[in-house]
Amino acid sequence: MITEKLSLEHKDLLRERFRAAGSPLSEYSFANLYLFREVHDHYVMRDGEDVFVSGRTYDGARFIMPTGDPRGQGTGKLLEAARGFDAVYPVPEEWLAAFGGKSGAATFSKDDSDYVYTLEKLATYKGHKLHGQKNILGQFLDQFTPDAKPLTEDRIEDSFEILEAWQEAVGEPPQATDYGPCRMALRFYDSLVLCGGIYYVQGEPAGFVIGEEIRPDMFALHFAKGKRKFKGIYQYMYNHFAKILPKKYAFLNFEQDLGKLALRIAKSSYDPDRILKKYRIPAGGFPKGGF
Repeated sequence: MITEKLSLEHKDLLRERFRAAGSPLSEYSFANLYLFREVHDHYVMRDGEDVFVSGRTYDGARFIMPTGDPRGQGTGKLLEAARGFDAVYPVPEEWLAAFGGKSGAATFSKDDSDYVYTLEKLATYKGHKLHGQKNILGQFLDQFTPDAKPLTEDRIEDSFEILEAWQEAVGEPPQATDYGPCRMALRFYDSLVLCGGIYYVQGEPAGFVIGEEIRPDMFALHFAKGKRKFKGIYQYMYNHFAKILPKKYAFLNFEQDLGKLALRIAKSSYDPDRILKKYRIPAGGFPKGGF
């Protein structure tokens, strides 16, 4: 087994495998793994045609991650490689059956689960559950005249300005937020094949969103940052971005809340259509050859 620290050199290999796997989970994205490679200590493990990613969860568990759908590839090599780790993770619910009886011991944490919304819901804010978001959006548009632009290389510096203002307003050290990974996403924006928009208010950079396709019907928003003085900037960005995304995307994945109450309240307030659980399959005691 060849083990290498995850780097940009693995981009094509992992992007191709994740595209074929078709998982809706936000971790099945090379950009996501690369940007959080230091936080989670990501490595790429290769044995011929078999490829896995290893790392550590936020609570310290050592995991091994499949890079393909085990329902089609089998679990034998994965389970052998998992020896010495705490768990196989993250496993989407639809893959559990591939692990046979071991799936009965699978667990998940609400903190890890992805929030998923239909594109139509965010593009319209219809329904009583989104009445508050629609009102805030209306107040924002009554007060400001925003200008939406594609996030291109010539506007990256404006995004850095927004990120710095956001970090200062958060009131936490950068190590306690996603400031570092977001800054890296801006720095390697083109190399990581990311896509986003930047929003101006009266000519001032006010907010931006960055994401990518993680499967043909789903777009993941990796980062959304806005200046607090522009109340309603987030409601506007989500609404506008949902309107301009190609209609082939039925869903937007806002990723997990990490157990942070403010994030959980914010993401829940948009009335998610699905909560995607990320299962951990305990690695101890796997039989040789899998199930």
